[in-house]
Amino acid sequence: MSRLPGGALASRPLHFFWIVDCSGSMAGKKIQELNFAIREAIPEMQRVAEENPNAQVFVRAITFANGAQWHISQPTPVKSFRWTDMRAQGVTDLGKALRMLAEQLTPEAMSPRGLPPVLVLVSDGRPTDDYTAGLRAILDQQWGKKAVRIAIAIGDDADLDVLQKFIGHPELAPLVAHNAPDLVKFIKWASTAVLQSASSPVSQTMNQPAPTTNVSLPAAPIPSENVEDVW
Repeated sequence: MSRLPGGALASRPLHFFWIVDCSGSMAGKKIQELNFAIREAIPEMQRVAEENPNAQVFVRAITFANGAQWHISQPTPVKSFRWTDMRAQGVTDLGKALRMLAEQLTPEAMSPRGLPPVLVLVSDGRPTDDYTAGLRAILDQQWGKKAVRIAIAIGDDADLDVLQKFIGHPELAPLVAHNAPDLVKFIKWASTAVLQSASSPVSQTMNQPAPTTNVSLPAAPIPSENVEDVW
């Protein structure tokens, strides 16, 4: 670990990206509960980041529907991060979102001292554009290959094969939320437990070999049983 003048440990940047489906099928309860879940996770993200001085965590968010756009475009320090509610309408242009994200994973955009970025994809449907080109653009970047990629499906209509290809690891499966409690649980896990693992001192930098799963991840939470209000 390098040190700053005076002997203090130098923290390493860690970029956390939400990639969120805002297509028309997300309208109503799904988008409302997702906005709520992300807001609920923020204080815990801030706590995890504060407890780990080895990492300086920055958060951004991309939404995709008719095309893709930055919902939060600037790398925002997690301690000052605030969530603006999303709205849902349109189709599911995941490929455009992935290509936008790939542009932020280049060596020019990322510090070589950085920790593996965390990419969390949330979707309830099937891509309506060429998502394979977007995924290829991410994997063409060293930081895309090194990234910790997590996927959360909302309901039974999500394309689990697409989400599994995004994750890119046979031992990690998409989390499937069929209700609001599970969605909150999965969002908190992805934004706290995964963040904590990715920001640990043993995480890999771009120029070091990555272990099989990039970083050692904690066990994912178990879905709830006997919940009446399901998607």
